[in-house]
Amino acid sequence: MFTFFRWLVRIFTGLAAVAALGAGLAYFFLSRSLPDYNARAEVPGIEAPIEIVRNTHNVPHVFGENDADVFFGLGYVHAQDRLWQMMLLRRTAQGRLSEVFGTRTLRTDELMRRLDIYGLAQRAVVHQDEDTRAALEAYARGVNAWVQAVNDGARGRGAPELFLFPGELALWQPADSIAILKIMAVQLSDQIQREVQRARVSLLIEPERLRDILPDAPGSGVAALPDYASLFPGVTPDMRPLRFAGGPLSPVRDVGMAGASNAFAAAPRRSASGGTLLASDPHLGLTAPAVMYLARLELSTGGVIGATIPGIPVVLLGRSEVLGWGLTTAYLDDTDVYIEQINPENSLEYRTPDGWAEFETRRSIIRVKDNDPMTLTLRWTENGPVLPGAHYDLGSVTPPGHVASVAWTMLTEQNTSMTAAIRLMRAQNVDEAIASGELVVAPAQNLMLADQERIAMQTVGRMPRRDAGHLTQGRMPAAGWIGENRWNGTLPYTSNPRFVDPDGGILGNTNNKILDRPFPLHVSHDWGDTQRINRWLRLMSMREVHTRDSFIEAQLDTVSQAARTLLPLVAADLWFSGEAAPTGTRAHLRQQALNLLADWNGEMNEHLPEPLIYAAWMRELQFRLIRDRLGPLTGNFTRLEPVFIERVFNDTEGASDWCNIIQSSQRESCTEIAQMALDAALVWLSERYGSNPESWRWGDAHMATHRHSVLGEVTGLGFFVNIRQSTSGGDHTLMRGQTAGTDPDPFANIHGAVYRGVYDFADPDSSVFITSTGQSGHPLSRHYDDLGDLWRRGEYLPMSLDPDLARGGAVGITLLEPR
Repeated sequence: MFTFFRWLVRIFTGLAAVAALGAGLAYFFLSRSLPDYNARAEVPGIEAPIEIVRNTHNVPHVFGENDADVFFGLGYVHAQDRLWQMMLLRRTAQGRLSEVFGTRTLRTDELMRRLDIYGLAQRAVVHQDEDTRAALEAYARGVNAWVQAVNDGARGRGAPELFLFPGELALWQPADSIAILKIMAVQLSDQIQREVQRARVSLLIEPERLRDILPDAPGSGVAALPDYASLFPGVTPDMRPLRFAGGPLSPVRDVGMAGASNAFAAAPRRSASGGTLLASDPHLGLTAPAVMYLARLELSTGGVIGATIPGIPVVLLGRSEVLGWGLTTAYLDDTDVYIEQINPENSLEYRTPDGWAEFETRRSIIRVKDNDPMTLTLRWTENGPVLPGAHYDLGSVTPPGHVASVAWTMLTEQNTSMTAAIRLMRAQNVDEAIASGELVVAPAQNLMLADQERIAMQTVGRMPRRDAGHLTQGRMPAAGWIGENRWNGTLPYTSNPRFVDPDGGILGNTNNKILDRPFPLHVSHDWGDTQRINRWLRLMSMREVHTRDSFIEAQLDTVSQAARTLLPLVAADLWFSGEAAPTGTRAHLRQQALNLLADWNGEMNEHLPEPLIYAAWMRELQFRLIRDRLGPLTGNFTRLEPVFIERVFNDTEGASDWCNIIQSSQRESCTEIAQMALDAALVWLSERYGSNPESWRWGDAHMATHRHSVLGEVTGLGFFVNIRQSTSGGDHTLMRGQTAGTDPDPFANIHGAVYRGVYDFADPDSSVFITSTGQSGHPLSRHYDDLGDLWRRGEYLPMSLDPDLARGGAVGITLLEPR
C-alpha cells in the first residue's frame, strides 16, 4: 500500500510539473506579442522621425513632421495594441471568417458577400479626396510596419488569438479602413429588422393594436398604412420567433441593439466658465477590448484627441483646441426592403415598372476551414442586392414566387464618409464642421458641435428621396415593381435637420425624435428613445448655467424616468392595499415589495433592491399582456417598451384591451394582470436571490459583461478574457445599461457607453474622457482592463493636448525613424 501511494504521489507530481511547464511555455509564447513601448525602430514609409508618447494610461500621443507620418504612427499603435480586432473586422467585411472559424460563420460571410461590403469599399477609395487617400495609405503603411516588425522579431504573431486561429495575415490596404466604416453602418442600423418585425406582427393583430405594441414616438401620428396581408396575399402568419442576429461574429443586431448614444452642448451664456461645453457618450455592445481606442494626433491643423476605432485613421469623437464633436445614432430611415416578383416563365428575370428585367448575377466562392468551398450566386435588382430568406428572417414575409432585395444608402461605391471624417478633424469652427458633414453617406449620425463661441447639431448621412405615394412609407417591405415605392436618388444636404445656436443656449440628443415632418421628409418613423430625453430635459432646466461637472453628472445619471412614469400608473390600485398578511405568504411579500417601491425615487442604483423589483415586475407584466396575442413572437419583445405600458394603463385608444386574456372565459382587468405579474416576478426573484427583498441588489443582476468576441465563449478561457462588473443604470437611464432581455440573465448589462467625453472650451485641457475597458487588446497586458474600474465608478482621464503632461507620466516612448 505504501508503494502504491508513493507512486501516486510521483505521478501527481509529474503531472503537475508537466502542467506547470506547459503553462509556462504558453505564457512565454503568448507574452511574446506584448509590445515594448520603450523602443526605437527604423521603418520604411516615413519621411521624418515619429515620436509616440504613451501616457500613464497607455493613451498614445503621436507627433510627426507631417500629417502622413502622424497617420502612419496611428496605424502603428493601432496594430501594436489591437491587431486581432483589426484583422477580425477586416475578415468580417471581406466575408472570409469561415477560412478561420469553419462552418459556424458561413452565414455571416454569405451576408457580407451578398451586400458586397468589401467590393464597394475597394471601389470607394478613388472617390476620396487626395488628402484622405494620403491618410489611408500612410495609415496602412504604419499597420504593415508593425506586422513586419512582428515577423522579423518573432513577436508571437502580434496577438495571442493568432496562435489559436492561424491564418494568412495580409498587408493592410486603404480599402480595409473604408470596409470597417461600412461594417459600422451595418451594426448601427436596424431598419430592415424593424420592417420585418412590423410586417410579421401586423399579420397577427388588428391595426389599432399594432400601434400599441409598436408605438410611434410621442408626437403627431403617421397616416394609416395598408395591411401587409393585402399587399402580399401569399404571405401567411408565421408563428416562429423572429431571428435577426446573423450568427457568430455577425455585425447584424437585434431590434433596439443597433446603437444608441447621448450628446449635448451648452453655449457660453449657459456655461458658468463662459466657454462652450460638450458631452458625448456613444452606446454600443460591450466587448473586451472595447470598440473604441483613445489617441491623440498632432496634425498640421493642430492637435486632436479622442476616440478612434482601430482600423480607421480618424478621431471619430473628440476635440481639438478650438472644436469639439460628438455623435449620436440618427435612426435615419436609410434602408428599404423590397419584395421582387420572379418571372414564372424565366427564373432569371424579375418584375420592374417597365416589365421583366434580368437579375445582375456574379459567382463568389467562400473557402471554409476543414470543409469544401461554398459557391454563391450573388444577385442584384435595380433596387439593390437580393438576400435569401434566412437573412434578417426575410423569408417569413416573402410570398412564394418572390425574393427580397434591399435598398440602402450605404451600398454605394461613391461613399465619401471617410473624407468627411478626415475633414472634420481639421475643421476650425462649427461652420467648417457642418460643411464637412455634406460628404457623409452612411452611417447616418447626429453630429454635435461646439467651437469656442457657438454650438450646433447637424444630422449627417444621405436621406433617400421617396415618393409621397410610397405604399408602406418604408415601414414595411414594399413591392419593388411599383414605381411609387422606389427611391429617386437622395435628398440634398439642406434637407437634413440642422440646429445652430438655439435661443435657449442648450442642444441635446438621446436618439429621441428631433422633429416632426410629414413623410417623405420625415427622417425616421422609428426613434431610439422616448424616455431618456425627458430626464435630460429636467437636468438641463434645473440649472441656469452648467459646468463640466454638471455635464458629467448628467452623463452618469441613473434615474429612470420610465420608472417614475410607469409605477404610479401600474400600481395605482395596489399601493397600501389589502389586509395585513402573515410573514412568509405571497401577500406579505407583495406588500414588502410595494412598500419599497412606494418610497423609491427611480434611481437604478446597483446597491438597491427597488430597481430589480421594478425591472422584474415590468418584464413579467409586458410578457403577460402580449403572450396570448403574439404567441412565439413574444420572445422578440423581451425588453420593456414604456410607451406600450403607458398606452395600456391609460387606456389610450382602447389599449387596455391588452389586459384581457382573450383565451380565457373571464375578462381580466389591468389591476389583476399587474398583481399577477408582480407575484410571479417576486417568486422568480425569491428563487434566485433569496426570500428577503431588502437583501436583493440590482447590481447582482445588472452585471456588465465585456465579452471577448471569440475566446469569451470558450470554457475556461472566458474567465480570463471576459470582464464582469456590477453596474448601475438601466434601459432608460442616461447612464444607459441595455439589458440582455433573455434568460438565463435577462438583466445583464450588454450594451452601454463604450466612450464618455466631456469638453470645456473655457479651459480645454480640463476636458476628460474614458473608455469601457483598456487600451490593449492583449489579455496578458495590464492595460487590457485598467480603465474598466474607472469607467464603472464614473471616473475619467484628463484629456489634455499638453505634450509635457503626456511625457511626464509616460509608460513608454517609441521613436520611429526612416529606414
